[in-house]
Amino acid sequence: MTSTSLAPRRWWAIMPIVFITYSLAYLDRANYGFASAAGINRDLGISPGLSSLIGALFFLGYFFFQLPGAMYAERRSVRTLVFVSLVLWGGCAALTGVVTNIPSLMAIRFVLGVVEAAVMPAMLIFISNWFTKKERSRANTFLILGNPVTVLWMSVVSGYLVHAFGWRHMFIAEGVPAVVWAVCWWFLVRDKPAQVSWLSDDEKRALDAAMRAEQAAIKPVRNYAEAFRTRAVMLLSAQYFCWSIGVYGFVLWLPSIVKNGSALGMVETGWLSAVPYLAATIAMLAASWASDKLDNRRAFVWPFLLVGALAFAASYALGSTHFWISYALLVVAGAAMYAPYGPFFAIVPELLPKNVAGGAMALINSMGALGSFVGSYVVGYLNGATGSPAASYAFMSVALLVSVGLTLAVKPQRDAARGYASPAHGK
Repeated sequence: MTSTSLAPRRWWAIMPIVFITYSLAYLDRANYGFASAAGINRDLGISPGLSSLIGALFFLGYFFFQLPGAMYAERRSVRTLVFVSLVLWGGCAALTGVVTNIPSLMAIRFVLGVVEAAVMPAMLIFISNWFTKKERSRANTFLILGNPVTVLWMSVVSGYLVHAFGWRHMFIAEGVPAVVWAVCWWFLVRDKPAQVSWLSDDEKRALDAAMRAEQAAIKPVRNYAEAFRTRAVMLLSAQYFCWSIGVYGFVLWLPSIVKNGSALGMVETGWLSAVPYLAATIAMLAASWASDKLDNRRAFVWPFLLVGALAFAASYALGSTHFWISYALLVVAGAAMYAPYGPFFAIVPELLPKNVAGGAMALINSMGALGSFVGSYVVGYLNGATGSPAASYAFMSVALLVSVGLTLAVKPQRDAARGYASPAHGK
């Protein structure tokens, strides 16, 4: 039985929920860039250097709590973990709109990272419970599409909200939906196919058999410690650290870069900030489809990251005197950095067995969070210290070039079972 004939209703029942959930998570972590561009620094007396630290604090909290959350999701329940996280992160995001001093803002940004930390690995574990190897790149992409699609519409909506009501009302208006969605999540989601009534017994058996066959083809790994020491996991952790420097330096400070470089208002800044994410959405869909179709992961990761590095390098070479050409290169860089997410997160469940894959994904994602902290802090600091984004373009370009080299260093599992295709090279 092919993967396309395995209970196709799964896509309609699962993916919209996955998409909405991660969209809300991304909304509440990315809108700080709009508050920064809209005057939160002036209102609270925040210096440029401190502003970059506050924006980055989210990722520090996110880094520390990845593994505990993934272990709970893998061994207990994704459903329960994400429900609690939704309520807490929506509350924290809304509270950001009522802060009156710098320490409370810093505390809320850090706690927001803590309560969102487990969401990404938990959702990847959830997808691996429901979708087979040949479907996983596309399924991961529908999850991670919540990232650029959210920033796409959030850029426009946030621009209007801060223009009409100010940054405080923006945070409150964009925090409440997560709490409301928590109730929907609880009633709509079950952890595994065996727990739902909308699949027939035959569909459940066929899906279970396909999943078991995949696991049988993967070399056993005893525990997390053994998994974390594998060459592939160490390389992918370092790769995702460098990649995330580029992504989150871009995401968090794009509104400020556009606004400062163009002297446009917040509404226009919102529209211009949205365009790279429209391009990213198209690129992600194309890359994930091709990766599943050709059964090749690595070839749909490093070329895009190389394009992103070159686009940042070209922006750096142009300097600050050619805004529209530089902006076009930023659109290219944004699309190229987002395109490989689906194939990338399909690699680990194909390299490692189910008992350790979730923990390995959490480790890799936590290193990405650390890279996000470094990227968002250093890019914000460089922009503030130099008065120009040129230095930050160079920084992000170098980070992406290193991630390209690390991706190419990931090799296939030579001792995997015959017939099992390595995600590094495909079949």
